[in-house]
Amino acid sequence: MPKHVLVIEDEPNIAEAIRFILTRDGFEVSLCADGAGAEAEVRRLRPDALILDVMLPGRSGYEVLAALRADAATADLPVLMLTARGQSRDRAEAERAGVSRFMTKPFSNADILASVRALTGP
Repeated sequence: MPKHVLVIEDEPNIAEAIRFILTRDGFEVSLCADGAGAEAEVRRLRPDALILDVMLPGRSGYEVLAALRADAATADLPVLMLTARGQSRDRAEAERAGVSRFMTKPFSNADILASVRALTGP
């Protein structure tokens, strides 16, 4: 059974690029475009990993991540956070919220694929 990755990204071109990269490698990929509905989608879909943008409509990626980490059902979900803002304070905030991995945009296809493979395991 393929590993399932939920991508929470409001930029359609980026979301579709990630979907293409991952499905080509055998992953099942679902998309969500806003922070407000992100937690509900995680609970509904129960993905093996989450790719989470920082700047989202409705709710920031940091807020979504903090809520997921506070819930025992999603506390251990592997999360790769993407952001166009890669300053050290952004990385520190993501780490405080409990991120598994952090990546800045733009990213390479190889880097996103390697990160998702590492997060989802064998």
